[in-house]
Formats: sequence, structure tokens, C-alpha cells
Amino acid sequence: MPQFKALVVDKQGEDVTLNIQQLSIDDLPKGEVLIRVHYSGVNYKDSLASIPNGNIVKNYPFVPGIDLSGVVVASEDSRFKEGDEVIATSYEIGVSHYGGYSEYARIPADWVVPLPKGLSLKEAMIIGTAGFTAALSIYRLEKNGLTPNQGKVLVTGATGGVGSFAVAILSKLGYEVEASTGKETEHEFLKSLGAASVLSREEVVSNGRPKSLAKQRWIAAIDPVGGESLASILSQIKLGGQVAVSGLTGGASLPTTVYPFILRGVDLLGIDSAYCDYSTRKEVWNRLATDYKPNNLQDFLYKEVTLEELPDAFPILLKGQAKGRILVNINS
Repeated sequence: MPQFKALVVDKQGEDVTLNIQQLSIDDLPKGEVLIRVHYSGVNYKDSLASIPNGNIVKNYPFVPGIDLSGVVVASEDSRFKEGDEVIATSYEIGVSHYGGYSEYARIPADWVVPLPKGLSLKEAMIIGTAGFTAALSIYRLEKNGLTPNQGKVLVTGATGGVGSFAVAILSKLGYEVEASTGKETEHEFLKSLGAASVLSREEVVSNGRPKSLAKQRWIAAIDPVGGESLASILSQIKLGGQVAVSGLTGGASLPTTVYPFILRGVDLLGIDSAYCDYSTRKEVWNRLATDYKPNNLQDFLYKEVTLEELPDAFPILLKGQAKGRILVNINS
């Protein structure tokens, strides 16, 4: 097989370089499924892989990209055959195993999911890891008893990848969604996704600081932010409510007390989209192709870039300037 293009990140001393290089199949790590990559996405974790102190890449040189969709070229596993359309996200992809920023990827079969009917390869990567994480959050909340008639659901970081998909999916399922964002210019965008109302960050974090218990406002919340935001949300969840947390852009510490848990019976659900079990992963992707699928996925497409344009996209994520998903068209 001839050589192919990939975005390779390397580090010399304290300097990180990003270059399009020619690789061969022998350069790829071991895996049972060889995939011709069509699309990948740009996630916050991918952007961290592009900077010296991102603490994502473990060994250099490396091909980032934590998610991809494409077509099977060869398979040593009976579950997949040449010509199958597939999705591969999470696990060690783009962290310690070469990822999606490459025309070809070789992936362990247990990390590969068949593309469900109802999704195209492009749509799957507009959804990507961010949309999957949002869907998994909703899936876990509903498995834990959440239904649309119980009350309002809060979504924080609502203009980001996880937040925006959570707003759209919840709205489609019939929930009344309150979306929280620090971007005053994006209120109409969030309402177009289905948010019934939009709150500022300050309206969520009471008086700028979390409390042990505050007025009960929401029956559930999806929080990709963490930190003081999560602590304040927990203090305002209704009796028997729940919060699904999937991120830490607001910090890794949680300055709260046990009161929301022991006086209101609040459940805190940790959402691990990287290592969730295969059957759940497959079921959530199938839901994303059916009842969880947002009505207009193009609304989430902030920008589409080529491999060559990809390095310019990373700072957009690091600065929090993206409104929705940045899609990487590997075959453009």
C-alpha cells in the first residue's frame, strides 16, 4: 500500500511541532481493523495534544485525533469486513494509540462500532465524542429514572460541544431545558437548538460561590464544567434529582458538602465516555441515529477543515471560541 498523509505532533525539548507527514501502514500501531478514515473531529483533548504542557500525548512522535469515521479496508476480526462503515472513538485513540488525523488508522476491533443506519460518516463525526458524551449523559439520567414530566433540566457550558448537543437532544425528547453560558451573544443560538430559556454563568453559581443548600430549581442537570459550577448546581437540584458530570473545564476540585446527597437524595452520575462498556457504546450510537439524533445536525457544524488547515483550528478550542463542532475532512 502506498504512503499516506497524517498530522504528526512531535516534541523536541519544550517545543511542540505539528507537520503533515507521509506514513506507511507499518508506522501504525497494532490493531485488528484497518480503516480508511473519512472524517475526524476537533475536541478539547485534541487541542491539548498540540501544546507542550497539554499532558495528553504520552509518547512522541504521535498522530492525535480521539475520534474518527471511515470504511474498513482490512479486518482480522469476524465482526468487520472490507467495505463496512464504522466509527471509532475514545479508549486510547488519540492518547497513546495513533488517532484520526490520518488517511488510515489501525484500531483494535473492540474499539470499533458499526455505523448505525440513519447516520452518515460525516454526521457521525459532526456528533463525534462531544455528541456521544452528551447522549451518554442523557442515557444515564434516563436509566436512573429521569422523564420529561418531572421538571426543568439545566445544561451548563451550553455552547460547547457536549452542552449544545445535550440541549438539542433533551429538547427533542420533550424536556424543558435551561441552558447556561458565559457568551451573551449566543442566546439565540441556544434557543434555536431548543432551549426554553438561557441563563448566565452568574445565575447558576449563586453569588459567585457554591452553597451547601439553596433554592430548589432543577430536577436534573448535565454539567461538562465541574468545579464551583457543579458545587452550586448540586445545591439547587430538587429533592430526588440528579446531575451527570462529564468535564472539568471549571476545575477538578468540588467545593461542596454532603447535604445535597443526604438531605435531598441527589445523585451525582459520573459520565465516562472513554471507557464505557461496548454494549452501552453501541446502544447509545444507535440512539444517536434514531430518537437522540438532532433535527438539523448542520447547526452544530462550526467549521470544516482539511488536514493541512487543522493546526489553525486547535487554538479556537483552547480559547473557547468554537460554537459547535469543528469537522476534519480527511479526504478533502
